[in-house]
Amino acid sequence: METPGLEITNPAGIYDPRPHGYSHLASVPADRQLVFVAGQGGSRTDGILSDDFRTQVGIVFENIALALKSKNLTMANIAKLTTLVVDYDEAKHEILIEESNKIWPDQKFPVNTLIPVQRLALNGMLIEIDATAVG
Repeated sequence: METPGLEITNPAGIYDPRPHGYSHLASVPADRQLVFVAGQGGSRTDGILSDDFRTQVGIVFENIALALKSKNLTMANIAKLTTLVVDYDEAKHEILIEESNKIWPDQKFPVNTLIPVQRLALNGMLIEIDATAVG
């Protein structure tokens, strides 16, 4: 799914990051609106955090999608993500790749920086993702 004004590319000479669920470059012309979504955690309005990492990842992406919908945007409008993961390991990495492939099956993944952390804002919070989208 193409988003006008957002170009996602992976230049030759740099390894192909798509198997890991992200891209290297997102280009946005200066005349486009940028929408910044604060870091979203893995709970809904009830504030309950599942102990399951995959469940929290799914809720994080649902929350980002809801925020974007309020500006008439979708996940395809995202240019950049920053992902914070508590106790990051290969199993969590695989879950992130699998869930990203569900959202971006065309593999036009946003640019993403993944940062392993020891703790997030709330007890039991396993992941937090912020997003920059193009309107």
